[in-house]
Amino acid sequence: MSGPAPVDAAPDVVCLGESMVTFLPSRPGRLADVPSFTRAIGGAESNVACSLAAAGHRVRWIGRVGRDGFGDHLVDTIGGHGVDVTAVGRDPHRPTGVYFRTDEDRATDAHEVVYYRAGSAASAMSPATVPYDSVAGARILHVTGITAALSADCLALMRELMAPRPGRPLVSFDVNHRPGLWRDGGAPSVLLDLARRADVVFVGADEAERLWGVGDPAAIRAVLAEPAVLVVKRGGEGAVAFERRGPVPGVGPAAATGTDTGTHTPAPRVTVVSPVGAGDAFAAGFLSGTLRGLGMTARLRHGHLVAAAVLTVPGDLAAPPRRGHADRLAALDDAAWGTLHLGPGWTGDDQEVRTP
Repeated sequence: MSGPAPVDAAPDVVCLGESMVTFLPSRPGRLADVPSFTRAIGGAESNVACSLAAAGHRVRWIGRVGRDGFGDHLVDTIGGHGVDVTAVGRDPHRPTGVYFRTDEDRATDAHEVVYYRAGSAASAMSPATVPYDSVAGARILHVTGITAALSADCLALMRELMAPRPGRPLVSFDVNHRPGLWRDGGAPSVLLDLARRADVVFVGADEAERLWGVGDPAAIRAVLAEPAVLVVKRGGEGAVAFERRGPVPGVGPAAATGTDTGTHTPAPRVTVVSPVGAGDAFAAGFLSGTLRGLGMTARLRHGHLVAAAVLTVPGDLAAPPRRGHADRLAALDDAAWGTLHLGPGWTGDDQEVRTP
């Protein structure tokens, strides 16, 4: 791990979105049966910000919290990870959002999450409260589809910040479909529109199947032809990245035919402690590799490694592996990469764990 970078210069990355205080269960089981909870923080964009700062990048988180104790906790905690929080708004009339969740994977029926975020301070973000100047100058702007679901004003802000304009930062968009936040059935069209505005898009194959009826990576690329880079996450099977080499000769999905270089990288075997937060960590690892100018295979492998760091701890955040350690693992040949087995504590050990 490189350690947080100073935040007095222009940021490498701006991450914009809602962060909430999250209450983690003291034991497995239904929320109805859990007797107590531990306070932590949760938020896809702030998770990415904290991981990137820990990897040595200059990062700013932009959000909006209440003038309450939970808002103080969020700002102090995220700032304590080395993230610039000077652009966070404080709302005197709306509360900071909170939520409770179980430990189970979001993809399973056993997973439960209860949000208390309706009318939150973050839902009042808009083009009026978050000017474009707050993201200008960054190399990357990272946003997710969660923000678009919070309110009409939040969606207007997303469209404003992602609109084409000279000098716009490279826009990274994680689809992050949360069905419980979309009450009107508008998620498929809204998320597709936003994804088509971005330069780098992350989407799970399962998400794409639910949203647009396509789960095969090549079919997803046909739907999402516009982004220069599309990363399709396939869980334990790894990830596939499509990178366009040159301009798309036309408009619409068919225009991308024959223009892509596709790269598949399997995920290492991981002993999972908790699955929550792995997608955010993957995005952080991939974007760190992008900032460093690494090749596509290395970017994907760094995504898998940072995800593995989170998968092997109980919470949403984990210290990523030290840069030198991660670089050595990412540079392994395909056969050696395929033998990796990462378990709790692996990030503190320069000797990678192999399967028998």
